[in-house]
Amino acid sequence: MAKRQTEKNENPIYARNTLEFVTVALEYCSFVEKASECGLFDFVDKMTKILPLLYLKASLMPEVEIDEEAEMEYPVTEEQYEMVRSRIAGLLGNHDSYLETFHEDMRYSDTPIAAFISENLADVYQDTGNLVSLFRQGNEEVMRQAVALCRANFMEYWGQRLLNALRALHALRYSGDEDLETNEVEE
Repeated sequence: MAKRQTEKNENPIYARNTLEFVTVALEYCSFVEKASECGLFDFVDKMTKILPLLYLKASLMPEVEIDEEAEMEYPVTEEQYEMVRSRIAGLLGNHDSYLETFHEDMRYSDTPIAAFISENLADVYQDTGNLVSLFRQGNEEVMRQAVALCRANFMEYWGQRLLNALRALHALRYSGDEDLETNEVEE
């Protein structure tokens, strides 16, 4: 029993930081999947709280080497991605778009580039949703690969998307816009 416990403690998929990330990722995924069930203010308010926590927990995940030979099936489909994106876009309405300043093309352009909070949040959902779903399978090798890929994708892609969305959501949350605070779920 003591040997099995030691092995689990050394395995990065059972590390405290991994499990805390998976917990926050599950909360995030569950919330964005049901985005259309809450009012605009509640959605924006919760996102400005959960996104920094998700970013923090992702940055603390242990380094796990990616197995280039492993073939992964990603549970989050294009349809699920689009469902999440469209629900968030519908809820945010005209608040969904913002001017992107970190886009690669901005270096060479005088024209502002529009970005969408809904797309950024759906990008975050895709990787975190894949991780959560793969963790549910309980296969340690799959879980290990899921951690490695999610962490790599966080560093290369969705971490910046999360921060971009958070910046836009922060501006919206603290804008003093009365429409934001009176927007309730439409029946």
